[in-house]
Amino acid sequence: MPHTADDASAPAPASAGSPRTRPMLPGILALALGGFAIGTTEFAIMGLLPQAVAELDVDLPAGGILISAYALGVVVGAPLLAAGMARIDRRTSALWLMGLFVVGHVASLLAPDFNTMLIARFLSGLPHGAYFSAAALAAAHLAGPARRGQAIAWVMSGLSVANLIGVPLATWLGQSNGWRWMFILTGLFGAATLAAVALLVPSVPAPRGASVRSELTALKSPALWGAILVGTIGFAGMFALYTYIAPVFTDVGGMPPRLVPLLMGLYGVGMVVGTLAGGALSDRSARRTLQWMLGIVAVSLACFSLTAQWWMVSLIPLLAAASAASALVPSLQVLLVDAAPQAPQLSGALNHSALNLANAMGAWVGAAVIQAGFALQVPAGAGAAMAGLGLVLSLVLLRPRRP
Repeated sequence: MPHTADDASAPAPASAGSPRTRPMLPGILALALGGFAIGTTEFAIMGLLPQAVAELDVDLPAGGILISAYALGVVVGAPLLAAGMARIDRRTSALWLMGLFVVGHVASLLAPDFNTMLIARFLSGLPHGAYFSAAALAAAHLAGPARRGQAIAWVMSGLSVANLIGVPLATWLGQSNGWRWMFILTGLFGAATLAAVALLVPSVPAPRGASVRSELTALKSPALWGAILVGTIGFAGMFALYTYIAPVFTDVGGMPPRLVPLLMGLYGVGMVVGTLAGGALSDRSARRTLQWMLGIVAVSLACFSLTAQWWMVSLIPLLAAASAASALVPSLQVLLVDAAPQAPQLSGALNHSALNLANAMGAWVGAAVIQAGFALQVPAGAGAAMAGLGLVLSLVLLRPRRP
């Protein structure tokens, strides 16, 4: 697809050898399977939050902190691991990072109390962003520069498909057999990813001259920090709602608890549609895609806050918010890589630092609103304000690029 002048994209990193040495699609799908595993663990805990806080003997706001621990692991791990692996083959990096992911889930399964669980969830989050960075760069290499936005979207779609299939499955399994079954299921998805990447993804060497020092030069880019700020604040609005999605629908809207897995699946439908559409739109203009999606998220969350007491009605703005929030993820990835093309590994990983800092921020804002005595649907209104602020910041900080 053609690029507009404001988003003239830098070429994908070159590497030795041909990207066509193996069929493209199987390798990209193998990398997306890792996104599926990561998406399942990141989002399934939200549907099982009532069971988790009951077993760990903490209140609902503390459960939000449990979610934030994973997100903070991503924030810390993404830049450190991505920069540290700058000179390592992308396929090898993906394998090591997914191995660490599996170890974190074994620790979560065996964690005896709330504090230990916090540590285990933090460990599980460490490889999240660096994995997506390595996987996205490998997929972009396989697809070529003209289709890199779509290739990145396919990898990111693993997160979306997780919400369509993995999260409802893990939620149902957790409700039926105990919430810790989520860690068993997700660990198995991680192990399957290790096998698929080892078999189907070719070697993707790091670019010549890649080093920790060259990756760290990305931190000097004002455009990079502007995109991170916009993505963090704008996306946090979605998590102000999504962290507490199960109790909002059951306690406020009157949805039967047995329908929560179907609710998570519907959210996943929106994510799949949004991610794939966002990838195609980003190949036209990543900046404009990001701005339009932030506006849709803000309006949708405001409408959800007003309709939450009628759960069947509130499904409509929820689906719109899920689609728009997911569509902005590939565009943010492209903007970050273009802001520091000399440091693709670190700049790509910072996408997930931004999104998971948004996760932690949204969960914290939601907890603060609930602790202040407001109803469970009010965090969605606060989320609308955050998405609106992200849109305003994008208009100020994300300037069109000259041809």
